[in-house]
This record gives sequence, structure tokens and C-alpha cells, in this order.
Amino acid sequence: MTLSTRKKTKFIHEGPYVAEVDVEVIVEENEWAPYLSLEDAYKLDDMREALRRGDLQTAMKHARVYVLQPVDLSAS
Repeated sequence: MTLSTRKKTKFIHEGPYVAEVDVEVIVEENEWAPYLSLEDAYKLDDMREALRRGDLQTAMKHARVYVLQPVDLSAS
């Protein structure tokens, strides 16, 4: 069985925020692949919870965080 990893960016959207989180995806030759390590899965869960609470300081320790705002095309 061949096991390898590759870097991937996951996006988490909560309320007006989006976090861009770098994780490693584990690639194997089976029907479950690709998948995240338990550590990266917990990191994504923690990131989602921090964004939900509005705790941007914590979120920004492990991700790039952006604020979404609507685009107003009626002004043009």
C-alpha cells in the first residue's frame, strides 16, 4: 500500500469570516482516500469554532482570515 501526503488549502466559512487553512491530505490507494490526519481535522474544527465565537486572534494564529462583504453593483 502506497501512502503519501500533499499540502492542500481548506476554506472555512462562518458568518462574515472565511479562514484559509493549510492542511496535509493523506493519499492512499483505497476508497477512503484522500483524507485528513486527526490533528488537521481537529485544527479545522477549532478554526470553525473560533470563527463562530468571533475570536479572530485565535483564528489568525493558524490561518489567514478574511471578512466577506457584499458587492453592490447598483452603484455603478
